[in-house]
Amino acid sequence: MAALALAMFAVMFLVIFVLRTVVQRRTTGDSGLRPGGLTAALGSVEWLAAWLLVLALVAAFVAPILELTGVEPLTDSVWVRGAGTALAAAGIALTFAAQLSMGSEWRIGVDPDERTGLVTDGAFQIVRNPIFSAMALSAVGLALMVPNAASIVGVVAFAAAVELQVRYVEEPHLRKLHGEAYARYEASVGRFVPRPSAVRSP
Repeated sequence: MAALALAMFAVMFLVIFVLRTVVQRRTTGDSGLRPGGLTAALGSVEWLAAWLLVLALVAAFVAPILELTGVEPLTDSVWVRGAGTALAAAGIALTFAAQLSMGSEWRIGVDPDERTGLVTDGAFQIVRNPIFSAMALSAVGLALMVPNAASIVGVVAFAAAVELQVRYVEEPHLRKLHGEAYARYEASVGRFVPRPSAVRSP
């Protein structure tokens, strides 16, 4: 299972980061990659979010290697590992689909001086951050495939990175950029999970 988890991680990285970048460059002439937090001020929220995401990726890569070298998993349940495999595969597919639904507006990272359109259709009708929601499925799935200390660190780091990035970097940027349009969108669509339809008074 560890070897499969390592292969799944490779597929995730290639599909979500490499393939999507290639598609973006071929369709728009722009890779969609922005340095963002990796070059932000040391200790800033944006910097912390970016490097926590790097930590999450490194941990997800290291976890199956540790098991291959003999580190005992926290559980050897076939059901847990099988569920992890299904979640990871679904997460990868859903992440790529959500990325594609952004079309030419897709970016990794935020450029505060760049004006981009507000995408509210496709997967973005369901949640405001479908890419991160789907990536969370992949992160949890990979952790369940090789349940050890490294995989747990990866999930925690990913959750922290996404919360910081979305709440303190991306959402403030979108509010400033799109004003009332984003406020209406924010009020009607959940951040990471679908929001139950508001009960309307008769």
